[in-house]
Amino acid sequence: MSKLIYRYGAMNSGKSIDVLKVAHNYEERNNKVLLFKPGKDTKAGDKVSSRIGIERKVDHIIKETDSILKMAKEGIINLDKISCIITDECQFFTPSQIDELLYISKARDIPVICYGLRTDFKTNGFPGAIRLMELADIIEEIPTICECGKKAKFNARIVNGKYTLEGNQVAIDGVNKITYMSLCPECYLKKVLKIKLSKKVIYDDTIKKVTKLGEKA
Repeated sequence: MSKLIYRYGAMNSGKSIDVLKVAHNYEERNNKVLLFKPGKDTKAGDKVSSRIGIERKVDHIIKETDSILKMAKEGIINLDKISCIITDECQFFTPSQIDELLYISKARDIPVICYGLRTDFKTNGFPGAIRLMELADIIEEIPTICECGKKAKFNARIVNGKYTLEGNQVAIDGVNKITYMSLCPECYLKKVLKIKLSKKVIYDDTIKKVTKLGEKA
C-alpha cells in the first residue's frame, strides 16, 4: 500500500529543489507524476521555483475551497496511470485536503509526497502541517543550518530589516518587504524575542518574553 509522506524543513532547506529532483527522477524513468501547489502560495505564480534558479510549472493549483477528490471525480485531475503525487508548500493546504491526499494514497495506491514548513514565524503549526503530523505514514526532516552553524528549526520573519512577531500567519517571502531567516532555537530566543540566555535567576521580563513564544498571530 502506498504511503503519505511528509518532508518538512525550515526556510532555505532546499525543499523546492527536492520537489523538482524527485519529479525529475520519476519522469526520467517514464513514470508520470502530478505536481500540486496551494493557491495561497502566490510566489512564482503557477510554478515551483527554487532559490538556485530552477523551476517547473505545476499541474494543478489547489485553492482553499477546492476538494481534490471532487476535482478528480469531475475529471479536472486525472489520477489514471499516476506513479506519484508531489506537493510543494503543503502547510497551506487545509486539513480536509490533507485527508483527501491520505485517501488517494490508500484507495488509489499512489504515493503522495508533501513538502513544506512545519511552523510559522511565531512557532505555531500551520493547519496543513499539523494534520500531516497526525496522518503521515512517514515524517522526515530536511535539515538546514542557522547562521551560527547550528541546525535551524524556526522561521523568523523580517520586515524592513528587523525581526518581528507582528502580522498574519501567512505572508509570502519577498512581498511587502517581508523576508525570512532560518534560525536555531537559541538564536530565535536571542534575536527575535530579545532574551538573554542565562543559567542565573530568571526575571519577570524574561518570563513575559518567553510566553510570547507560540502566541497566535
